[in-house]
Amino acid sequence: MLTDIAYIGMGSNLEEPSKQLLDALANIHKLPQICVQTCSHLYQSLPMGSDGQPDYINAVCKITTSFSPIELLDALQSIENMHGRVRNSDRWGPRTLDLDILLFNRLNIDEPRLKVPHYGMQDREFVLVPLFEIEPDLIMHDGKNISSWVSKCQLDGLRRIDMDIDVSNLIA
Repeated sequence: MLTDIAYIGMGSNLEEPSKQLLDALANIHKLPQICVQTCSHLYQSLPMGSDGQPDYINAVCKITTSFSPIELLDALQSIENMHGRVRNSDRWGPRTLDLDILLFNRLNIDEPRLKVPHYGMQDREFVLVPLFEIEPDLIMHDGKNISSWVSKCQLDGLRRIDMDIDVSNLIA
C-alpha cells in the first residue's frame, strides 16, 4: 500500500536537462512502489558551486510510496545512474541528474547516507519555490508554513519555464 508521502527535488544541467527531468519522472512513476501525485513546473536556476557550468533545470514532485526512506534513496540513486550520473568530489558540480529526498512524511532522519529534511533546503530557492507551488499549505519541520521560508529566500536567477508537466501524460 502506497501510504507514505515524500517530496523529491529534481535537478539537471547536462545533456538536455528538461528531458532528463521528464524522463526521470516517468522512471520514478514506473516503480511499482511509487505513484507520482504531482509535479511542479520546471525552473531554471543559477548553479551552486563552480563557475562556468550551465544553469540548472529544477522541479519538485510529490509521491506516495511503500518504500522505506533508505529503499527510496536506493531507487532514486539507481535512476540517477541510469541517466549517467557520475559521482565525484565536486559537491556542486554539473550533473545529468540529481534526485533528492526533501521530505518523507514528518520524519527527521539523520543517517550517514540520508538526511531528511534535506539539509540546506531552506536556503535554496530552486527547491522552495517549486515545493511551494505544489504544496502551498505545507507546514515545515520547524512548525512554520512554507510561505514563510519562501519569503526569506533570494529569488535572483530563478525563472519558471512555461511548460506544464502533465503527470498523466508521463505515466501513460
